[in-house]
Amino acid sequence: MSRYRLLPTLAQEAVLRGHCAQARYIWNLAVEQHAHWHPGRNSAPGYLEQCRQLTQARAEHEWLAAGSQMVQQQALRDFAHAKTAFLDPRNQARRPTWRKAGRDEGFRIGQRRVRRLQRKLARAKRGSTRRARVKLAIAKLKAHQADIRKDWAEKATTDLARRFDLIRVENLNIKDMTRSARGTAEAPGRNVRQKAGLNRGIHTSGWGLLVRRLEDKAPGRVEKVSPAFTSRRCSACGHIAAESRKSQALFACVACSFACNADVNAARNIAAGHAVTARGGDGAARPASREPQLLLLPA
Repeated sequence: MSRYRLLPTLAQEAVLRGHCAQARYIWNLAVEQHAHWHPGRNSAPGYLEQCRQLTQARAEHEWLAAGSQMVQQQALRDFAHAKTAFLDPRNQARRPTWRKAGRDEGFRIGQRRVRRLQRKLARAKRGSTRRARVKLAIAKLKAHQADIRKDWAEKATTDLARRFDLIRVENLNIKDMTRSARGTAEAPGRNVRQKAGLNRGIHTSGWGLLVRRLEDKAPGRVEKVSPAFTSRRCSACGHIAAESRKSQALFACVACSFACNADVNAARNIAAGHAVTARGGDGAARPASREPQLLLLPA
């Protein structure tokens, strides 16, 4: 799953918040349906049945029909995956629970055409013309996605190189982070599907490409900061404690009670850095804005 920062207008923000509310509403309806099921009753409705119910509900309620059917169906698909993970004894995932306004704000749209083509590829006979056509269609689609990532990376890195004299990034070992969790036949891995999804998300986000292009456009101005304790260190007082990381999204310092989004806290620690800059000094006298500098090679 790819994530990109958006800067919507007020009108666009209102539309996006509407999508969030509808996705949360559909998710909570699915939770309520499954909450009434217990052994001895007929099975709770699955994804396909819930999609049929959603179609009927959209026909009866204008406010629901005004929203995106893709967003609403994706909420049902996400719930189905969460329920499957909960019932899988090998995953030990938590039971899907209610989503609350102001806390669970978000929606997801699933990268769908690729999955449909991959299913066609699995059904196609090896060596057939149909299989070759499907493989070509998948290759074109993935090439288009790669072009989008590269375009975003070029624009983002150019903007950063122009606006900042010193750029600090977290020195992540992407190769180790994206290592497969399959394990071996004697010692099989755990949460293999979830790890595979995380690996795809990391590759799709293009972290390595972003850093490489930054180093190309801002030579000598990119500083890699060790990731050790960046998520556990309080950006306000400097206290380090695992207990301060309350959840994936919340950081609340146990020493000074400072609280903020966990990713924002880690980003502040990375921005502060722990070493002198590549060109020395404290950066106080540097310009706030500058154009990308070309690296001049000796003649």
